[in-house]
Amino acid sequence: MTNGAGLHAPHRAIDARDASERFAIDLFDSLWARYRERMTFVPAYEGVVASHGATFANDHVAFRTIAWQTPGAGVHAVARVFEALGYRHAGCYVFPDKHLSSIHYRHPNPALPRLFVSELLPFELEPQAIDILERILASHRPPWSDRDLAALRRVGEAPGPARAELLDRAVRFFSDLPWDVPQRRDVLALAAHSQFGAWVALNGYDVNHFTASVDSHGAASLDDIEKTVTAMRAAGIPMKDDIEGARGSRLRQSSTAAVHREFAVMDDDTPGTLSWTYAYFEIAERPLTVDPATGEASRFDGFLGAQATHLFEMTRVAPR
Repeated sequence: MTNGAGLHAPHRAIDARDASERFAIDLFDSLWARYRERMTFVPAYEGVVASHGATFANDHVAFRTIAWQTPGAGVHAVARVFEALGYRHAGCYVFPDKHLSSIHYRHPNPALPRLFVSELLPFELEPQAIDILERILASHRPPWSDRDLAALRRVGEAPGPARAELLDRAVRFFSDLPWDVPQRRDVLALAAHSQFGAWVALNGYDVNHFTASVDSHGAASLDDIEKTVTAMRAAGIPMKDDIEGARGSRLRQSSTAAVHREFAVMDDDTPGTLSWTYAYFEIAERPLTVDPATGEASRFDGFLGAQATHLFEMTRVAPR
């Protein structure tokens, strides 16, 4: 990964082995461009990386969803788009105290980022919360059809204009709210039951966070998560108070604070806005560990549930 423009399109340096992988790279960089424009701490991180002569690669991308029966929604609503591009299930996680479950996905090309897709489980919530979610999700747009997913799977056979249309549709799938603008009172009431649910009600399937791989920095001054957090704080970036994962653990993570945005809401029939969290930027270190049986060194490829639990809290909004 190079500095300069490469920082602004962090997936472009991945060696795509076929048209499907190139499409995934273009999709991630399109989503990154939108995220970077809104996530004001990211250009500051890029400045840190450039000033240390380091490089940047994306460890994983996170999405949030709500499990729902009719219309069908949840992890599969997001995952099937990526599964059509070659991603496969690699691990599952449960968070009983937050009424969430998550699945992480990997691509056969290890240079492509991991995916971490989470869903709220409404059937574990109080009836009042289910009522609110029913009102919001009633207007959920149709998911990608099987024919659409088949076209995505065969994107390498598509002529240029058809490929461009597929990419535009995929970007809009994640960037456009998948249901009608919610009522302000519904969002505020839902937040009392599930902060995660309120976030999804306003953000839809937009990216929750991208993640810098500390292991990709390639500079001694940023070669562990402590050094990276220190450098980011010195650049004026507000960071999480602590680091998830002790020294020597297989996965260590931290993040910036979440950026707030003004979201469209309705006050009965009157359009309005509501300030809420949008996204944060995560950093992850996967230290090399040696298998005592074989002597081989490798990096942990999955996620640790306890760490994710604490990182979910980065988009919490104080009661109002």
